[in-house]
Amino acid sequence: MARSRAAYEYTEAEDKSMRLGFLLIAAGLLSLLGLGCCWLRPALQERGGGGSANCTVLAVRQLGERFACTFSCGAACRGTARYPCLQVLVRTSRSSAPALLHEDERQLRTNPKCSYIPPCARDDQENFENVTFKQKYWKEKVGSQPFTCYFNQHLRPDDVMLKRTHDETVLLHCFLWPVVTFLVGVLIVVLTICAKSLAVRAEAIKKKKH
Repeated sequence: MARSRAAYEYTEAEDKSMRLGFLLIAAGLLSLLGLGCCWLRPALQERGGGGSANCTVLAVRQLGERFACTFSCGAACRGTARYPCLQVLVRTSRSSAPALLHEDERQLRTNPKCSYIPPCARDDQENFENVTFKQKYWKEKVGSQPFTCYFNQHLRPDDVMLKRTHDETVLLHCFLWPVVTFLVGVLIVVLTICAKSLAVRAEAIKKKKH
């Protein structure tokens, strides 16, 4: 019995391999749990009840109200500037009621009143010019041409997005890499156990021959 136990004791290299395998298994499970609770679940909730539609611009306008944004000009240099609020009203193929267009879900959460948030510049005039350029783009370049937009009737029935922050590719990678980490860990553990078992059997056969 003592010889059998000694035969199945792992070497230092095998012990390190087993530890690495178990570490990868734990990392994969914790990643799936963390991403599922903190990121994947809210992303799926945002996508639930949503879909795509064809949008047509109804009106493009600047409101008199201005909003604050934070700019950075160095490691220890930060400040506040202001930008005008641009609203792009559209009609979707799913509803005749006008809806407010947003760049994506992040912009919608940051400022639900406006359709566009410019990169925050130190100079208010530069922010104004960026917003005016975007206004001309929607009026002159897009005009009455239909384009694809995205909506969610459950969460924001009066708003549509130009693009989704959480698309299928991001969700796939969110699920794929923790699973790959978990499977690699399982594979390392199984291969280490199998290699040790084969080595013990080979040693036993060798002793019987002698």
